[in-house]
Amino acid sequence: MAAAMPIISALVEAGPTLDPISDVRQLTAFPFMVNALEAGSIVAVMAGVVGWFMVLRRQTFAGHTLSVMAFPGATGALLIGFSAAAGYFAFSGLAALVIGAASGLQARRNRGQESAITGTVQALGLGCGFLFLSLYQGVLGNYETLLFGSFLGITRGQVLALAIVAVLALGVLAIIGRPLLFASLDEGVARAHGVPTRALALGFLLLLGGAVAETAQITGALLVFALLVAPPATAQLITPRIGPSLALSVILGLLITWVGLALAYFYNRPVGFYITTVAFVLYVAARLARAAVDHPTLWRRRARAAPAEA
Repeated sequence: MAAAMPIISALVEAGPTLDPISDVRQLTAFPFMVNALEAGSIVAVMAGVVGWFMVLRRQTFAGHTLSVMAFPGATGALLIGFSAAAGYFAFSGLAALVIGAASGLQARRNRGQESAITGTVQALGLGCGFLFLSLYQGVLGNYETLLFGSFLGITRGQVLALAIVAVLALGVLAIIGRPLLFASLDEGVARAHGVPTRALALGFLLLLGGAVAETAQITGALLVFALLVAPPATAQLITPRIGPSLALSVILGLLITWVGLALAYFYNRPVGFYITTVAFVLYVAARLARAAVDHPTLWRRRARAAPAEA
């Protein structure tokens, strides 16, 4: 890795070219970048699917809180001698259990209570994170990557671990997907038809915690929403159809991840910044396009008025 740094620096200074084939070859010239692209793709697929259900169920605040738990999880794990990734999964899973149990797993009927509990858990998690950070006696180099992400330190072992978690989570989601969709659209009717809505709610929160723990390893604890929220929210703006919207959420997640990693590689800036920026631009574009479709008369009037005002 050290021997490759002069070459990497030269590529950063040169930036991307107009030849996409050459750029792709540069991106895959070093093992660390191949690992980052593979890990990012795995994360994007899982975040696209799980995030789609999260947006549909209006649980983005819970998702944000679970992402914040990655910070105390990482610092706490390092404090006791474990890997940061283990702390991501442990704290995110624990927070999911606390939120689900304390709110009575009745998110649809008691949104206020769930929001209050979720906010309390988030505040406690942040406080614990700073406490663990102050107690840590070792040298915690580049701890800002815990918050904002990095693609330089991803190993083959981490890629494999991410793939296993993603396969397990998506497999479980494939099994519970139909009743979960039913409960997400109308919990009362689903419960009347015998759907175990409480168990589904808890199971989904655990899946969401796993997705957050995965995504945080690429984007950092504070930028998880770039992949968990933006792609599914953009996809649901573009089409209300379930199948195409879900597929588009995954495609957008992959696009955002690949473009963000490429820009971070060529311009030597934090990957989280580029991922969030690309995600934001796509969402704004979809929002504007939706507004134009929903209100064509208003846009025509504005278009006609513009030359007159000029």
